[in-house]
Amino acid sequence: MPIDKVTTFQRIKNAFSVLYGNKTGFAGFLILCFFLFIAVFGPFIKPYDIMDFGGAEDILRPPSFEHLLGTDDMGRDILGGLIAGSRISLLVGVMATVLSMFLGAAIGLGAGYFGGFIDAVLMRLTDIFLVLPWLPLVLVLAAILGANLWNIILVIGLTSWAGTARVVRAQTLSVKERTYVERARSLGSSNLRVILRHILPNVFPVIFANTVLIAAVAILSETTLSFLGLGDSLNQSWGMMLHYAFECGAASIGAYWFLLPPGICVVLVVLGFTFLGYALDEWINPQIRKR
Repeated sequence: MPIDKVTTFQRIKNAFSVLYGNKTGFAGFLILCFFLFIAVFGPFIKPYDIMDFGGAEDILRPPSFEHLLGTDDMGRDILGGLIAGSRISLLVGVMATVLSMFLGAAIGLGAGYFGGFIDAVLMRLTDIFLVLPWLPLVLVLAAILGANLWNIILVIGLTSWAGTARVVRAQTLSVKERTYVERARSLGSSNLRVILRHILPNVFPVIFANTVLIAAVAILSETTLSFLGLGDSLNQSWGMMLHYAFECGAASIGAYWFLLPPGICVVLVVLGFTFLGYALDEWINPQIRKR
C-alpha cells in the first residue's frame, strides 16, 4: 500500500504543476476562485434581501454611484442580487455535481468490476438515461417535484450521471485486470475492499476530471430551469435574474444592466469549469500534454 500512497501524492503534485503550466486551466482556476470568494464573503460586503423592494423611483435605474450596476424591475440592487445569486448558483452546481458523481461512480464501478448480468443491467439503465431527451425530462421532473431549491438539485443530479458511469466503467475494466488487484483477490480481500482500496484510487482522477465538467452543465441546467420559470422564486440565482429580466422586457426597453450581468456571470463560471476540465484532461492523458 505505500506504493499507492506515493503514487497518489505524485498525481496530486503533477496535477498542480500541469494546472500552473497550463494558461487556460490556470485562468479557469482563478475565475472559479474569484466567484467562490464572492459567494463566501460577498454578503458581508454587500448585504442583500430578496424582499427588500425599492420605491417607484428605484425601478430599473441605470448604473450610478449609488447602484453600481443599476436596479431591477422591483427596485432591488443588481450588484447585491449577483452576489446573492452566486451562492445559490454555485450551491446548486456543486451539490448536483456531487450527487451525479456519486451515482455515476457507483454504477460505473459496479458494472465494470462485477461484469456479467450486473454490468448488462446497469449499462442498459445508463443507455436509457443517455438517449432520453434531457431538457423535456428535466422540465417534467421539475414540474412534478415542484419549484424548490433542493428539488432542482435532485433533478439535475439524477439526470446527469450517465456519462460519468460510462467513463468510470471503461477505466474500471482496465484497472481490475492489473496485477495488484489480482493479488488482493488471491489474499482473500472482499469485493468492497478491492474496489475501495485498489480500484477507486486509480479511477478517481477520471471521476474528478469528469465531475468538473459536469459542474458547468449543472449550473447551466439550473439557469435554464430558472429562466423557464421552474426555479425557486424564494432564492435569488442568476437564472432567476434572467427570468425576471425577460419577463419585464429588459431587452426591448434597453435595460441592459438588468440582462447582461447575470448572463456574463453564468458564462464566466461555465468557462472557468470548462478550462479547468481541459487542464485536468492533460493531467490524466499525457498524450494530450505532449501534443
